[in-house]
Amino acid sequence: MDDARDDAADAQEHGQDDLLDADPLGSLDTDPALAAAVLEIESHIATGGWDQPARLYALVDTARLVDHEPDLAAAMGLDDDSAQGSLTPVEQDELPAEQELEGVLATIGWPPEVAGCAAVVERLVLPPEVDADLPDDPGEAAEFARQHPLRQEVRIVAGATRAGATYCALRMRSHDDDQSVVGGADLVPELLELLSTTLEDET
Repeated sequence: MDDARDDAADAQEHGQDDLLDADPLGSLDTDPALAAAVLEIESHIATGGWDQPARLYALVDTARLVDHEPDLAAAMGLDDDSAQGSLTPVEQDELPAEQELEGVLATIGWPPEVAGCAAVVERLVLPPEVDADLPDDPGEAAEFARQHPLRQEVRIVAGATRAGATYCALRMRSHDDDQSVVGGADLVPELLELLSTTLEDET
């Protein structure tokens, strides 16, 4: 759980009280297929508990998957009826343990048949009033966050599509139940920007 300074900046924009008061699902008007895929990933990951490694998913059009990869689709329990207007998360290889998610995202791109992508990561967030106390050194800032009595552990599932839609689902360890999961289109803007960049066409 690194990047304590960036996490504190996100916490300042969306503080702990805001997370607890937010709509559990957020607005699904922009792209309900993306929101459904992100929430599906969040629900699946939650069954494994906390202290999990970061994960990366390709989001593929379900109808395309059924059409082009029928054996894989059948193994996943997908058919023509479930294909219409939905995205299917396909988990990628395990990320290198020595690399941070943000560093990995800066090095990858997706083939055209991938409609979007999603990432799962656990982070520490601090309330905005302690941001000024964070050390400048990244290592010291991470340790500061780990030791701070007001820290909160949060699992973030963030997704983006080539069409420009974004969606996030957040679960706090201190409120670890499905009813307390909060969602929104811009809860973690820096991570969403990195995900969106991986979907840009190469020039």
